Amino acid sequence: MISRGPDWGGDAFDVVLIGGADGRMVEAVALAGGRVVATPGWGEALESDPGALVAVDVGGSASLPDLSTLAGRADLVCCDLDQLDLVAGALLLTDAELLCAPSMAERIAALAIVAAEAVAGGVREGEAARLRRFSAEVARVAQLLGRLAASEGGELADRRPAYDAGPLLSDAFVDPQIVRQAIRARRLRTAHFGDGLFEDPAWDMLLDLFAAELEGGHVSVSSLCIAAHVAPTTALRWIGRMTEAGLFERRPDPQDRRRAFMALTQRGSVAMRGYVAALGRAGLVLG
Repeated sequence: MISRGPDWGGDAFDVVLIGGADGRMVEAVALAGGRVVATPGWGEALESDPGALVAVDVGGSASLPDLSTLAGRADLVCCDLDQLDLVAGALLLTDAELLCAPSMAERIAALAIVAAEAVAGGVREGEAARLRRFSAEVARVAQLLGRLAASEGGELADRRPAYDAGPLLSDAFVDPQIVRQAIRARRLRTAHFGDGLFEDPAWDMLLDLFAAELEGGHVSVSSLCIAAHVAPTTALRWIGRMTEAGLFERRPDPQDRRRAFMALTQRGSVAMRGYVAALGRAGLVLG
């Protein structure tokens, strides 16, 4: 139940907490101005409408239960990095906010945002602005790839016809070593200039998935988060945005249906091949 708290400057909120044996989530709820009203065990069924936010903390658990039953039920889920693939296999791209190896500040902020959504019926203005920036950046990447790949008579093609990518051949050959070299070059920047100056998770993940596709490999969610070179929780948000943009897709692991791989969609693959072809025609290097 969401209610106005007389002794707290914001909205007091109730939380049904599943897991969280180490007490960090209980502390985070209290610091965010909420209260834990129930702690059902993993095997206990949730009420159809618990009347409270549902937070799940599997961090530190020796073994994970079947989390698929929480799809559409959980509002916030915390996990450790080594649990991410199993958690993502069940809950990635659901309405749940996923936090991976979160700090106490990240837990508090996520709880506050989720609670504010429940109170106001939508995201807070600051959070909405952040999501709009995410969406705008993903749209920019998608539009750039599409423009360079399709060469539909845009400004770039008009001024420099040599940049025309030519036909969009989804089976056009691209040497995966070219993509791996681009990835290594990007990592060298960080080695020389330090972390945080050149963060571009959308492009880093595109390159990683493209290289894996060319090599016939698979990329787990946790591996893709590492490739993004940002905090895992931030990477998870970007995976969601790139999926919404039609560039990434989730594919179940045939060997373990609890897990999932990430891959380029056909649109993403064709766009990347067209982009590399456009660079080659222009004598430019993938970076």
